[in-house]
Amino acid sequence: MAEPAPIDSGYFDGLSAALKRAGVGAPVLVIDRARLNANIAAVKAKLAGSGLGTRVVVKSLPSHDLIEAVAQGSGTNRYMVFNTPMLAEIAAKTPQADVLMGKPLTAVAAAEYYRSSRLNPQWLIDTPTRLKQYAALTAAAGVPLRANLEIDVGLHRGGFGDAARLAEVLDLAATLPNVEVTGLMGYDPHIAKVPDRSRAFARMLKAYRDAQGVLEAKRPGDPARFTYNSAGSPTYALHASETAANEVSIGSAFVKPTDFDLDTLAHHVPAAFIATPVLKALDRVQVPSLEKLTGLFALFDPGVQQAFFIHGGHWLAKPDYPAGLDYSKLYGRSSNQELLTASNKVHLAPDDFVYLRPTQSEAVLLQFGDLLVYDNGEITERWPTFQISA
Repeated sequence: MAEPAPIDSGYFDGLSAALKRAGVGAPVLVIDRARLNANIAAVKAKLAGSGLGTRVVVKSLPSHDLIEAVAQGSGTNRYMVFNTPMLAEIAAKTPQADVLMGKPLTAVAAAEYYRSSRLNPQWLIDTPTRLKQYAALTAAAGVPLRANLEIDVGLHRGGFGDAARLAEVLDLAATLPNVEVTGLMGYDPHIAKVPDRSRAFARMLKAYRDAQGVLEAKRPGDPARFTYNSAGSPTYALHASETAANEVSIGSAFVKPTDFDLDTLAHHVPAAFIATPVLKALDRVQVPSLEKLTGLFALFDPGVQQAFFIHGGHWLAKPDYPAGLDYSKLYGRSSNQELLTASNKVHLAPDDFVYLRPTQSEAVLLQFGDLLVYDNGEITERWPTFQISA
């Protein structure tokens, strides 16, 4: 893990003042517009000259305004979508979108989508059975099946794992009416966390190129017509120097939750913060009952000399500011009034804000209602989020 440089206290003091001027008194998710723009610029700089397109991962940025800010800043109309509610949202608001599904969905879910929407995505196909199911449902919907084939590039997350199986499904697709094979998708982000990264990446490239060879032999013509998708936020930068793909998927890197504090993303900065007010500030001297509960811990751990109950809690997030806050080992987690402990060096009073960094973006950004945009020292916009969906 590559921890980002700490943000100075003046930043959070300014953000707290802006939240109070905006009348915020409950937990919110803040997007820092300048930091978001810095991450967009970081992606563009890293991919410059590579020829790779950027496909924006919708689940990781589940707000239409946030997605469009990233897409417009990146100069792309390519999106990766992982469920039909978000697909319907993209279809309604961005009808010109080029959409690739990021996971294979049940045929029931896909059929339900076509009852109300007509944007025809590239559906991800991982088995011959799913190919036949999708061919039938798209025929019933009166649209061609645009089938992108998932390949196993060494991480064993499913898909077609060898040339023979891939050749068989391509032969099957040729027998089905109105089916177009649009390309391949090989997911590789976990390579960023394996011990021998260079070897794993080389094996991934070989697997991908072998699959390309099969596809292009079975479907001769201009290979540029195919969507060769790979990467993800942790590995997109690796593809900038050598790749078999013609596009990379990126989502969380634009806001950088803590799970993405990786050396491959050291050029990115955190851009999403949970802000929540302190409801109660207690110390062992003022509250004898807390002395009984925490006294033994405090003898060995000066980090529990104070206790702060915050508004809400139990998010997938880590306390970030003030430095030194931690979850209570005694009380455990709470979604109502989470208890954070700290040493006497931390100075907080009721109504002060504490800040947490999400560990991921895809679920956490959906938990606070509108995202609050912080720009030029003020809360300037409120961006609605998508409906909650898996």
